[in-house]
Amino acid sequence: NTRSQALITRHLTLSVEWRRRYRAPMAMAAPQRLTADEFVALPGVLKNTQLIDGEIVMDSPNTRHQRLADWILYRLMSFAEEHPDAGEAGSGLQARMDERNVFVPDVWWRNDERRLPREGPGHVGPPDLVVEVRSPTTWRYDVHVKKSHYESGGVPELWLVDTVADSVLVFRRSTPAEPLFDLALEVSAPEHLTTPVIPGFALDLGILFDR
Repeated sequence: NTRSQALITRHLTLSVEWRRRYRAPMAMAAPQRLTADEFVALPGVLKNTQLIDGEIVMDSPNTRHQRLADWILYRLMSFAEEHPDAGEAGSGLQARMDERNVFVPDVWWRNDERRLPREGPGHVGPPDLVVEVRSPTTWRYDVHVKKSHYESGGVPELWLVDTVADSVLVFRRSTPAEPLFDLALEVSAPEHLTTPVIPGFALDLGILFDR
């Protein structure tokens, strides 16, 4: 039908633009890689660090990154408070995607039936929504390696917030059984970003990107 054709056209257009705008980083020689078990067992608190393809990667977020991530978290937590049976939002918890990848999403959402245990160590299974905000040091990982592992790891929807283009790249599955992100779109201010993962929630991108 006309709507399906429009979605396919928009998806293909974004795919071409994606490859042009966000080229994959070149491969570099790497030290010995860690497993997920070795990474989480490291002594001390590794602030702003993740394990990406077996390598420890440190993030250095800037002011705007933090403002946007905090605002998205605030809006999701406010929605959860108004709709206590909808689910929960958070940030800063490890999500073990596989044996070589342990990510820490900037913001995440889990539906009510998949809330985390009160004393749990982190995510058990993937979040229902993952939000990554552009940071100078890790954006190249977000748009390539991490996106790929979020996809293969079963995350239903991923938002990549581009603080340079002032837009959100959205990747989602058309059905829960879909093995890949088969829907992709780019949403910009002053549009409102909605998601089938959280019925009734809308994020005003005009207010977001004014921050």
